[in-house]
Amino acid sequence: MISIDEKLYSLGFELPSPPKSSGSYIPLVEVNGLIFVSGQIPLDTGSNPVTIKYKGKIGKDTTLEKGQNAAILCTLNALSLLKDHFGSLDKIKKIVKVSAYINCIESFSDHPTVINSASNLLETLFGEKGKHSRIAIGVDSLPLGSTIEIDFIVSI
Repeated sequence: MISIDEKLYSLGFELPSPPKSSGSYIPLVEVNGLIFVSGQIPLDTGSNPVTIKYKGKIGKDTTLEKGQNAAILCTLNALSLLKDHFGSLDKIKKIVKVSAYINCIESFSDHPTVINSASNLLETLFGEKGKHSRIAIGVDSLPLGSTIEIDFIVSI
């Protein structure tokens, strides 16, 4: 059986260093077999200093395509936190829910297309276990000017 790490590599992805908490919260919380991953913004944890790779409002400062790339980076950051905590992504039994907050202009209505990139990656990596419920919400601003913020609920 191929591991999640091997699948990531075969798709051309590498997990970044796990992002550090930048506020008064912890990156993930485990309660009764559910893991709540705090909101992830598209941090480039490989840069020094750590920077936000995708900033701006979709429809004004940036594009839908860059929003999709930002969603993938947020997902990779969340997976790196999970791997760091559990030692292996193969311990994940189910991706339960994905919540996405998209920094966009008021008239933007293609939120599902932005988050589909993250959902598709999770399904490709985890198969049936990667299919999840989700919500995609347009917002007027996000921390540090980020294009997107995503949080996750997973079962182990």
